[in-house]
Amino acid sequence: MPNPLRILVLEPDHNRATAIKDALTEGGWSDVTILPEMLGLARRLTEINPDIVLIDLTNPSRDVLEQVSAASDAKGRPVAMFVDQSDDNMTSAAVAAGLSAYVVGDLVPDRIKPVLKTAIARFQMMSQLRLELDAAKKALADRKVIDRAKGLLMRAKGISEEQAYALLRSTAMDQKRKVIDVADALITATDLLK
Repeated sequence: MPNPLRILVLEPDHNRATAIKDALTEGGWSDVTILPEMLGLARRLTEINPDIVLIDLTNPSRDVLEQVSAASDAKGRPVAMFVDQSDDNMTSAAVAAGLSAYVVGDLVPDRIKPVLKTAIARFQMMSQLRLELDAAKKALADRKVIDRAKGLLMRAKGISEEQAYALLRSTAMDQKRKVIDVADALITATDLLK
């Protein structure tokens, strides 16, 4: 059964591109597009909208990494890059660019399937971590707003912190709103009255 992933392969060498496409087809991936050059990469990526990008470069520079990362939306889809040579700085730059896999060595057919699966798994793991981090940041920001609203109520009504939170919560329940929305509205109204 063919895998429904749309794969974009950036490979300038026609023979290697053919071998890569054949290996992907043998691995069950039939929706493969080959691009022979980086020129117009961002536009082509928008047109093709691949699920994963495989890039085979001989010796990328930091600028090429950043260009590929930006154009391929490395945080929005898995990107695996194969390079012939690298150093610690380039490896760090690849990680910073958000690449899901940065493999030193040729993009040879028998390595494609495990690298592809690893890149997808790593991308999914990183996406989950980003979602959890965003949720934690939002929860912290919400907590700060609620704490500020409790402080306003405590000063205005001369009540304890627990009573202020209970008032926010009961108001939210009465209005069928979230506590954060009531707290935000209270802060906005207070700021308008200053």
